[in-house]
Amino acid sequence: MAKFMDVVKVTPQYLIPKHTLSEAMHWFMHVETPWVKNNITKLMIKLYGIDVSEAENENLEEYPHFNAFFTRALKTHVRPIDFSLDSWVSPVDGLISQSTHIEGNNIIHAKSHPYTVEALVGGDIGYAKQFHHGEAAVIYLSPKDYHRIHMPVDAKLVSMTYVPGDLFAVNPATVRMVDGLFARNERLVIRFETDKGPFCLIMVGAIFVGSMETVWQGKITPEYEPTIQHWDYESEDISFQKGDEIGRFNMGSTVVLLTPEGQLPDLGKIPADTPIKMGQLLAKYPNNENP
Repeated sequence: MAKFMDVVKVTPQYLIPKHTLSEAMHWFMHVETPWVKNNITKLMIKLYGIDVSEAENENLEEYPHFNAFFTRALKTHVRPIDFSLDSWVSPVDGLISQSTHIEGNNIIHAKSHPYTVEALVGGDIGYAKQFHHGEAAVIYLSPKDYHRIHMPVDAKLVSMTYVPGDLFAVNPATVRMVDGLFARNERLVIRFETDKGPFCLIMVGAIFVGSMETVWQGKITPEYEPTIQHWDYESEDISFQKGDEIGRFNMGSTVVLLTPEGQLPDLGKIPADTPIKMGQLLAKYPNNENP
């Protein structure tokens, strides 16, 4: 029965115009007509069980549109950052749907849908090799979650690549049914360098994720571009500290983290379906070494 329900949920996604619907959602989320945006906001709060008491501004009518509420800032004390020197923290609120050791170039999903690191990062073979035999973690953000993305550790921004792709949903049913989903959907591949070496944070787009944006480049989508785009920041000396905001999603989506072999073994050992909040301990460097 569960398999049948997955088919029912996923099959229509192959038929509908996902990019067109996502552009329409982006427009709708920015409607400023008070009675529209206020009622939609209240409906979404009730539908998804959003905790408004955590918001920096609890007055719903002061948000200019629903997207402003959806990407709302939180009170500083509700997401304390684990600042222990050997720790990585979760960059987002969500559910750790997968935590695994990378088998060579292959990331094998728990439901036997393998995809390669090379495909995930947009076909850059040389860059992908840095993560062979490393670790990967996938964090799914549902619509109720806080949708700003923060740094898991102190690092310097190296580059960013926009990889065009599909816009399947990233909910558990779709992940179970669609082969290599995270390497098929559009995504931002963001490369960082720490004192311990490189890591990659990938923002994965999805249907109804009206836009993805970063603090250094602004809104990336929409418009949805047909070709890969690349930005190089090595000469700009852009650095972030653990807990700093670096980007935002609209609606639900997914973040993937990749680390090289031996750098952060704990990242690949987290039990599946572990809920986590931004700023909570995600993994520690081995042997309590400080970055």
